[in-house]
Amino acid sequence: VLQKWVNREISNFDYLIQLNTMAGRTYNDLAQYPVFPWILRDYTSEELDLNNPAVFRDLSKPIGVCSVYLHFFFFLRYENFEDPLGIIDKFHYGTHYSNAAGVMHYLIRVEPFTTLHIQLQSGRFDCADRQFHSIPATWQALMDNPNDVKELIPEFFYFPEFLENQNGFNLGQLQISKEVVNDVILPRWAHSPEDFIYKHRRALESEYVSAHLHEWIDLIFGYKQRGPAAVEALNVFY
Repeated sequence: VLQKWVNREISNFDYLIQLNTMAGRTYNDLAQYPVFPWILRDYTSEELDLNNPAVFRDLSKPIGVCSVYLHFFFFLRYENFEDPLGIIDKFHYGTHYSNAAGVMHYLIRVEPFTTLHIQLQSGRFDCADRQFHSIPATWQALMDNPNDVKELIPEFFYFPEFLENQNGFNLGQLQISKEVVNDVILPRWAHSPEDFIYKHRRALESEYVSAHLHEWIDLIFGYKQRGPAAVEALNVFY
């Protein structure tokens, strides 16, 4: 599979799906759901220029340290962490880049994930401000909030329906702006959910991502998962 990918006989998308499968990740287990990378960092421009390296996320870094502020935060957390009982090893992140709640968070508008989310939240929808309501706002939260290090799921590259509230669920309204949570707010460069998926998939298959995807794979599936290489890459999880 690696050789096919290097020879460009299979796409970046196909390669990631196959890696997830070989790693034991599957659509049948929310706790081991396939994981895909955030690949862009420009969610505000009117046009998306895939020839400009500045629009892409740095794939050599875990998503938690893609902002300079959080880079220092997590570095210091690891350096200063000490469990008085000596049981817990040092870590950068107390949460994870992929978990069942995160999958339900992204897919809240489509069944069976809506029902699973409601069950998780004791019979109701979670508070509107905590729901997935905007792609630009979700990215900004990753840049500002040390408690959120979620990567993406494959649906961001092929399934426009998850961005629409086609079932008309009452997802509440945001506390400050009083805005009703309905369809997911898209980046300015996307004119519809289908347009977002089309451009996002093109970004995944771009030259920049093809040249740097292996750096992210090293973090998630490769040698930077644990040990000294993980410490150096700020990639140690609780």
